[in-house]
Amino acid sequence: MANNKRKINTSPLDSIGLDMDFLTADPAERLDDDSLKIHYLSAQLIRPDAAQPRRVLPERIYWEFHGERLTPAQALREFIQDVQIIARQKGRPFNTILDLLPNPDSEEEETVNFTPEETLLRDLINLAVTIRDDGQVNPLTVVDCSQGVTQLFRIETGERRYWATWLLMDFLPGYQGDGTIPCIIVPAKRASVFRQAKENTSRTGLNAIAMARQAALLILAVHGIHPPENGPINNDFYRQALEHDLRGKREFTADILAAMGGIHKVRLRQYKALLGLSDEATEMADRHAIDEGKLRPLLSVPSEHHAEIVRQIVDFKLTTNQVREMCSQPSDNNDDVQPYKPPRYAVKFAKSVLKGDSAEMRAFIEALVFEEDNPEVVKVRLKQFLAVTEEYLTDL
Repeated sequence: MANNKRKINTSPLDSIGLDMDFLTADPAERLDDDSLKIHYLSAQLIRPDAAQPRRVLPERIYWEFHGERLTPAQALREFIQDVQIIARQKGRPFNTILDLLPNPDSEEEETVNFTPEETLLRDLINLAVTIRDDGQVNPLTVVDCSQGVTQLFRIETGERRYWATWLLMDFLPGYQGDGTIPCIIVPAKRASVFRQAKENTSRTGLNAIAMARQAALLILAVHGIHPPENGPINNDFYRQALEHDLRGKREFTADILAAMGGIHKVRLRQYKALLGLSDEATEMADRHAIDEGKLRPLLSVPSEHHAEIVRQIVDFKLTTNQVREMCSQPSDNNDDVQPYKPPRYAVKFAKSVLKGDSAEMRAFIEALVFEEDNPEVVKVRLKQFLAVTEEYLTDL
């Protein structure tokens, strides 16, 4: 029976050639054909790379997990519970994680603004279901960090597939595997941040903050600075790249730009500059995947204002021009940033809600029902409005 399961779960790997681009990203670290053998490793022996630029799980859980206070299953359970709370506050409660799968027949779902946490979990569930139904087509690449008889492997590429597999094994019905994950093992001396970068930028694109971390890892690597082997990685490690450039390492410039997705040197500097954002602003910008163009103006104001501006970018969906204007406005005190002024329509709405009597409130509700032509939808919209209101006021 075990052999049949192995065949079902891994047959798509037979079609993979030996010239996979993400394994040859760094000319100095190309893997020989002999190294491309697929191994089936127990998920218990594999650990994500704490320095990985993309935060697959939310920041709080990232620190708990890499601080070895949570197992993979516990980390996912906490993540799911957090999303359940968020979804309930937004009027979208769910009982099982399969309830989060997109409904292709639902027109309303296309208009729903899911939170970053909901979107992240939905994406992992989709990937887990794909692995369950079709097998894992792309193997992970893992670095052999074994010491003596203790086997341990650190993920170089494929962390999203790792977490999706754990989700499949522990939280989804229908798993028939044997607890292993297909991997290509890389000797410790052949580990390459270039391969990791090429995988990150070629498969699922990195957001601006993750691109900044990726740039930092590449720049620091060519200067001989590597992440600590154990524990979570704080922002100060990545910020070391602000003190280094490629002037004395020009021979690596082309490889770094290629690993970053073929970007220009100017773009590399723009991403690198984001390392100067404050910790809180970095976490929020990463969570909400804010564009680099909206974050760049923040670097011209004191760091103590970064988080508040990012919060306003999120809450008011500011455009790049609005952020630039906010960050360039003069103030009576150089230490103060001019607060954002809401649009006129928002101010008018606020006045009607705050100053209106019960009759005006009723007229407002009647107008909503008239426009929507569905009282149940209006109820959902109002619940969402109240949830957003509560969340915003809590953060003040």
